[in-house]
Amino acid sequence: MFQEIYIIDCENDLVTILREKFKKEKLFRFKNINPINLDIALKNIPDLIIINEVSINTNILDICKKIRENEDNSITPVLVISSKNDENHKISVMKNNIEYVIPKDASNKYIYYIIKNITRLMLVNRTVSPLTALPGNVQIQTELKKRLLRKDTFHVLYIDLDNFKAFNDLYGFVKGDEIIKLTARIITKNIHVLEDSDVFVGHIGGDDFIAIVDENVDYDVVCQNIIAEFDKEVLKYFNDIDIERGYIEVTNRKGIIEQFSLTSISIGVVVADKKRFSNTLEIGEVGAQVKHLAKTTMGSSYAIDRRDIL
Repeated sequence: MFQEIYIIDCENDLVTILREKFKKEKLFRFKNINPINLDIALKNIPDLIIINEVSINTNILDICKKIRENEDNSITPVLVISSKNDENHKISVMKNNIEYVIPKDASNKYIYYIIKNITRLMLVNRTVSPLTALPGNVQIQTELKKRLLRKDTFHVLYIDLDNFKAFNDLYGFVKGDEIIKLTARIITKNIHVLEDSDVFVGHIGGDDFIAIVDENVDYDVVCQNIIAEFDKEVLKYFNDIDIERGYIEVTNRKGIIEQFSLTSISIGVVVADKKRFSNTLEIGEVGAQVKHLAKTTMGSSYAIDRRDIL
């Protein structure tokens, strides 16, 4: 994946230096942007913006504010090469939600590694769900592997929603996203409230979530609490007619009206004894089976896999 980096600069010296510094790394692309063309440049949403304050003829604070006021670039990381070594000046820049300010006399090698580390962090952050801000599959696999390597005994909760597609088809994706965020909040609240426990919550994707808790956690209580809160809160996303009759009607591709129960939540719990699983794939396979078992029950429910170790 290419890293598009914009250098806001009235001269071309810095972009020339960086292109030379990164000439062996084909995934980095540097483009010089004159401050007067900033509005046009921001439409392309770069991966990183570097402002060379040393050589611009525009107020640095105005540029910073313009970038942060641009909705598409509200989270684009910004690096400022400061024209002053005065700490108060640097702080005034950072008050505009600018992540990095480095001195004007920083070496090219120093700037090189700053850019490398920022872009590495960006790639890591891209594995986080943009909708729920929960860790994605990379972190999920890492967390499972870590516990397996430590030979811990832990419990894995595989969680997803029932009849969620039907809800999306009827109420639209915007409301569907709201239910996904609601689900993330409820799971996180009920997992992170656990004291003296090493817990983890991740977003596998779509309406699929995972939670990992220590062996001392009463997963029955956790599942019951998640279900009770979800069943109460999810009703806020349905209209009164659907709530009263207890189901929704959706027209399928053939023009036939189908009935679906209101969106509910299913949880499959895997008891991961330290001797039972050798890799994350085995845990995932059992998790899929036990979650499927939970889905055979109408409405929100949970099922637990307690099979003995052979």
